[in-house]
Amino acid sequence: MRIFTLILIACCLGLAADKRNTHTPDTDTYVTFKAPADLKTWEAREAELRESILFNSGLLPMPAKTPLNPIVAGRLERADYIIERIVIETLPGYWLGGNLYLPKSPAGPVPAILHPHGHWTYGRLESQPLNSPQLFGINLARRGFAVFAYDMVGYNDTFQTPHDFSTPEFQLWNFTPLGLQLWNSIRVVDYLTARAGIDPSRIGISGASGGGTQTFLLAAVDDRIAASAPVNMVSGIMQGGCICENAPGLRVGTNNIETAALFAPKPQLLVAATGDWTKNVPKEEFPAVRGVYQLYGKPEMIDAVQFDSPHNYHQQSREAVYEFFRKTLAPSVAAFKERGGTIEKLQDMLVWHGRPLPSHAKDFPAIFEEWKSISRRQSAAAAPIELSRRLAVALGIDPADAVEEKGGMLAYQRGDAEIPFKFTPGKSPAVLILDPGGIAAAEKSADYAKFKAEGRAMLLIDAFQTGSAVAPRNRSHRHFLTFNRSDDAARAADVSAAIGWLQKKQPGAVEVAAAGAARYWALFGAAAGRRQVKLLFDGSTLSGAEPELLKSFFAPGLMRAGGVDAARRALGR
Repeated sequence: MRIFTLILIACCLGLAADKRNTHTPDTDTYVTFKAPADLKTWEAREAELRESILFNSGLLPMPAKTPLNPIVAGRLERADYIIERIVIETLPGYWLGGNLYLPKSPAGPVPAILHPHGHWTYGRLESQPLNSPQLFGINLARRGFAVFAYDMVGYNDTFQTPHDFSTPEFQLWNFTPLGLQLWNSIRVVDYLTARAGIDPSRIGISGASGGGTQTFLLAAVDDRIAASAPVNMVSGIMQGGCICENAPGLRVGTNNIETAALFAPKPQLLVAATGDWTKNVPKEEFPAVRGVYQLYGKPEMIDAVQFDSPHNYHQQSREAVYEFFRKTLAPSVAAFKERGGTIEKLQDMLVWHGRPLPSHAKDFPAIFEEWKSISRRQSAAAAPIELSRRLAVALGIDPADAVEEKGGMLAYQRGDAEIPFKFTPGKSPAVLILDPGGIAAAEKSADYAKFKAEGRAMLLIDAFQTGSAVAPRNRSHRHFLTFNRSDDAARAADVSAAIGWLQKKQPGAVEVAAAGAARYWALFGAAAGRRQVKLLFDGSTLSGAEPELLKSFFAPGLMRAGGVDAARRALGR
């Protein structure tokens, strides 16, 4: 009785420490970042983060870059600048709209600035004291820059999808507003770097609020960006309130401060305000990001400014960014302040005003189907090792993760994840027995009785939120999956960790028996963890259909990674 009590206490202590239950961050969870001790460690982390951003944006692998087929719907000729109304076809049948501000008399190839907007009512056409994309474009064009101000999804000319969409069906395919916006930004860079009269080596980006999120995400993953100025968004207080800033998986174990640091050692300006969530930038976020620049020996390449203001991209903020881009991309240009300009009528700036979309333009369901088609083709063409890696990123599984016994638990992910387990020594091959009901249910199974009679070594676990591991977990936040893994992804990770531990505990072949939904945990845990095991069930009977996955094994990005078919191929089945 005393032994049972000690085991029970150990299990309870372990459960209380499983941070997947006790630490469920959201957009408003206070976060910090500290640069690692050396550049080698940072570069390994940098590669991991870039891979994660791309995958969780639906862009790993990158979709094929189909022709952009730009349409210039009109030009506004002003005394010292030009504005074009333009759309580009970023996916077949899907159009991104914007305005391209150009110098009237450029002296050779000019630098170009991407200008994504935030959640102001009129988007790229907003005009008010706290934000004016038109004045931003006009003033830089007057000084010899090209500026492409383009839409968020669902705004102005880019209305083929809504702005706010997020359901499990979309999440399975990593089809999100954030991913579309990042893809659109990449395609804008494609367009600008190929356009005559623009210097492809001098491409910058700056946006505020949600446009700030777009700024540091693009800067993190597109090496063609030479200078970046995210405005009022790099914060340890708030990570982004809109669904277009919160793709599932994007910030599991990371945050916007670390993402901004990915741009090191290239020139970066953090713009902040005292009246929003960037109020601590000078004393917290800026020194944190600069720590990575110091690893490169280039702390002077990052700077920060803050204004006593509410959330904005007002004249003072814009002028700080003008000077930043002047110094970094066009130092021969004299310093300048903002001058007023003609604020154009909305209808004169829109591409589709009074003009139909091209005949092959797709509606929202058809765009989603195009995304699925791209994913299926890429998964079919991928090698098994590539499929395994994509599944690992989708499920948060690190095949090299160390697993150790800790307080009656199997602990991994640096001790943050803990699994109640029961191991019975015996003959090889050792077998892992999985049941959706956990250890207690597995002990009542025919498989358990069979292997016990054979004297086999057996490992049983209470995978995440099963058996004794069921515990309260706050899932109330709208963007929960941006910061936390789904329950099924955590279960697959537990299985991968358990297999790895068992292989070291009893070297030799390992077999896995599983019942019900636990068969999915076994299939995906083994495939993503690159575990060489024998599955003692017919994996071909597991349905890879979306309705079944939504019911039996839900993990964002699973279909983008190839789903059940990818797992089978990764295991050589």
